[in-house]
Amino acid sequence: MSPHASPRTPHLVFLHGWGLHGGIWADMRRRLADWPSLAPDLPGYGTTAPVSPYTAERLAEALAAAMPPQCIAIGWSLGGMVALAWAARHPQQVRALVLVATTPVFVNQTDWSHGLAPEVLEGFARDLQRDYRATLLRFLALQARGGDQARAVIAHLRGTVFARGEPDPVVLAAGIELLRNVDLRGAIPRVRCPTLVLHGGHDTLCPPAAGHWLAEHLAGSRLALHPSASHAPFLSHPGWFVATLQDFLAGRDG
Repeated sequence: MSPHASPRTPHLVFLHGWGLHGGIWADMRRRLADWPSLAPDLPGYGTTAPVSPYTAERLAEALAAAMPPQCIAIGWSLGGMVALAWAARHPQQVRALVLVATTPVFVNQTDWSHGLAPEVLEGFARDLQRDYRATLLRFLALQARGGDQARAVIAHLRGTVFARGEPDPVVLAAGIELLRNVDLRGAIPRVRCPTLVLHGGHDTLCPPAAGHWLAEHLAGSRLALHPSASHAPFLSHPGWFVATLQDFLAGRDG
């Protein structure tokens, strides 16, 4: 597309994961500067007011009210779940969808085996009450486990997490509860926009099987899997991430 976006060009809207904030997307926004973009703090983070109930659907409604009329939603992890709910509920506003390390169901259930073991999330919930700061940092470390840039990714996450102040422990706990209960499989048939599913082959929080499932069940979607990436491919493999995203965005100007 041209270096000067037309007034009809959709905004890229980058959505962050649990415990972080919109600043995590700063490098990606610089690399994609030809597109108008926003990276809002999700409700309860930074200066954005919290919402209740704290569900993916309620977060999606808050975004829909605050964002431009034409958007390409790019959501990572928890942000991807919110983006998925947003696209299902506001198809005229979300013109395309990019799901990064995203799953429709975070915790394993009797009919879902592509998630995190329930006892692992329960352990985080208990630890969060005792020492939320240490628990948050431990959760961030899990996001890089297994990838070939783990040390650099962990350092970046830990250096960024408190850049906009201390996250509210109440909001962190509400986010854990969201992850425990979220099930967006019923929303899948209502997502009709072009969708790119970006996933890492070493993701231990949202296993690659979840990305495959999304790509198989979302109409008009395709999967891009980096075999050496973990849960944050835009940090560990930014060149691949940008090239893959730009290829998807080509032809979506206006």
